[in-house]
This record gives sequence, structure tokens and C-alpha cells, in this order.
Amino acid sequence: LIGWTERKKEKDAEPIRHVLFRVATERYALPLDAVREVVVPQAPFARVPRASEAVRGVMNLRGRVAAVGDLAALVGLPPQPLVAGSGHVLLLDRDKRALGLLVGAVLGVEPLPPVEPGSGIVRGVAAARVGAVTLLAPDALAAEAASLFGGR
Repeated sequence: LIGWTERKKEKDAEPIRHVLFRVATERYALPLDAVREVVVPQAPFARVPRASEAVRGVMNLRGRVAAVGDLAALVGLPPQPLVAGSGHVLLLDRDKRALGLLVGAVLGVEPLPPVEPGSGIVRGVAAARVGAVTLLAPDALAAEAASLFGGR
């Protein structure tokens, strides 16, 4: 009976719109309300001294400095090559600080079932039109990315 009740809650839960994107050959999603905007990266990024390879640097976004991290490194994949005119930067909606995540390509926006809050970057997997996508937690992801920049 408990299993049925849990499945019913999942069916009754309102879907949440997510931004779907690709990193290498993997597909991921973030809630749409966590993403401020998507931009084409303006390479080269200004390097951050003594930063890990997960830190791509900072970019000028309409007169504002945005820190950019490589999402591949945050989810345990090899660093993505930065080729002019390819890829996207997802700018997270993080108060007054601009934090960007380099991704391979944005695939679209789609409603997906909500997942239970938990700890860690990965919250679950959902079926989408493009296939299975890994659902990411924006707060945990932003905290992990910010730690790469020394909490700036």
C-alpha cells in the first residue's frame, strides 16, 4: 500500500519546467527557474590564477563579470573543449553573483516530474523527449561551482 501511495503522489505532482542540455554525450536538466539566461561563450575567458581546470575563467557579460565553470568537471566527466561558436553558458540565478556553467548544447525546455529534495548535485533521472536525463540540484551545483572559485 505504501508503494502505491508513493506512486500516486508522483503521478499527482505537477511537472516542473526544466532546461535540458548536453555535456559530452550525457543529457542533464536544471529547473527553468534556476537559470537566468543562456549565452554563447565569448572565448577566450580571462583565466583565474591557480584555479583548477574545472574553472574556465571569467567572461564579460554586458559589462558584468561572470565566473564560468565547466559543468563536465563538476559531474565527473572529462573537460569539454572550448571551440569558438560552439557550446553554451547557462547563467544561474544566484542573487547578485553571476555564475555560468559551460555546457555542450542546450536541447530545449520541457516539463519533468519533480524530485524529492536531497543532498548532492544529482537528484535523479527522468524520461524526456530526448531520452533519459539526469536531474541536477541547482543549489548544490552552485555551491560546488562557487567553491572552485574560492567562494567568490
